[in-house]
Amino acid sequence: MRKLCSILLVLILLSACGKTNYNNGELNIFMPGEYISDEVVEQFEYEYGVKVKITLFDTNESMYTKLLTNTSSYDIILPSDYMIERLINEDMLQKLDKSKLPCLEYLYDGVKNMDYDPDNDYSVPYFWGNGGIVYDSTIVDSKDVESEGWAVLKNTKYKGQIYMYDSIRDIFMVAFKDLGYSMGTNDPKEISDAYNWLVEVAKTMAPAYATDECIDGLAYGEKAMGFMYSGDAAYILSENENMRYYAPDEGTNYFVDAMVIQKGAKNVDNAYKFMNYITDYDAAFENSLYVGYASVNKEVLHDLTLPDGDFDGNEAYIPRDRNSHDEVFHNNEKQLATISELWVKVKNH
Repeated sequence: MRKLCSILLVLILLSACGKTNYNNGELNIFMPGEYISDEVVEQFEYEYGVKVKITLFDTNESMYTKLLTNTSSYDIILPSDYMIERLINEDMLQKLDKSKLPCLEYLYDGVKNMDYDPDNDYSVPYFWGNGGIVYDSTIVDSKDVESEGWAVLKNTKYKGQIYMYDSIRDIFMVAFKDLGYSMGTNDPKEISDAYNWLVEVAKTMAPAYATDECIDGLAYGEKAMGFMYSGDAAYILSENENMRYYAPDEGTNYFVDAMVIQKGAKNVDNAYKFMNYITDYDAAFENSLYVGYASVNKEVLHDLTLPDGDFDGNEAYIPRDRNSHDEVFHNNEKQLATISELWVKVKNH
């Protein structure tokens, strides 16, 4: 109710005033698409008098390339874990003044002090999740999924019914984990084994290779099973009551996307305002409801999964606590170069 009143009040005031007065400068954010609620942004602009300019990127790698030539164009950047590690190592980020971040106190413990930034000296968590299998329980037997784990994607009973997520790191992670390897391996034999695992899928399962198309394709029954990240899976489960989500015991990728401040940023004070705002209860609630990924605000996380809450019973919304086989991606350019070449070969089979 508090969230609804806040949002409605802002919308009424915006309507009455006609436009927001931007008396306190601007804020330039560089982030992935479809990863923030427009209403939440408008509310920030109204409350703080700050004009928000959002530039979108499609991959962490394209973001990195752009940063090399735009050394002070952005204030807040929103990369994934392994890219944050790289940006820290290459001295491209500002160290945070935690005295300006009271929001850190309200964050879920499971998203703080990650391997890539052990003391949150450079990053404030934004959303988090893991990877798993989304499947149609009227077509795919739950017993097969739970007993076979990632290997169910090779079960010829479901030939022609699967999506293979067209993301190099993610899909090799699936193979590595099913084989019992670390997803950060550089061992030539283990990489070769993972390549052969994926070739077997390509040859025997007639998979469809796709990225965002998988989301609607699974939600509306075009295919019956595929790899999916938990937030997108939460959306699929909310759209189709037959869909289920399972993170295999063999392990998966556990991730935290986070906000960082670019070195040379021109609007640092506004960046701190936004980091606190977007992780505070009202904005975090609305934003998580819109995007579908698990909130980093521990109170929001609790309230959205209460009985009759928006994600009550949605097994994908809150990922499991990391088991001993779950890992966080690290910056591994050597491995990426190798598997990138191999992935092209896989898709040519």
